Amino acid sequence: MGEKPEKLLARAIASTAQWKRKDIDKLYKAYGFIIINGGKHDIVKHPDYPFLRATLPRHVSVHKVYVETAVTLINEYLKSEESKK
Repeated sequence: MGEKPEKLLARAIASTAQWKRKDIDKLYKAYGFIIINGGKHDIVKHPDYPFLRATLPRHVSVHKVYVETAVTLINEYLKSEESKK
């Protein structure tokens, strides 16, 4: 079994360095985001919150801004879920 979503998110918050594309995919999927194949980049979005979307390059190593974006989107998702309660 993989890492728990909270642990993955904590790892992303602690350090944005040396993340691979597969790690970011795992992080997004752990929070219910879907990844759609696009042209040179893939599109990430949440099925329940279509305004939460981002693009990801297909490179193995990704720049830290993509990890920062993932953290931001996941935090927005968590806030949206909390406000539903």
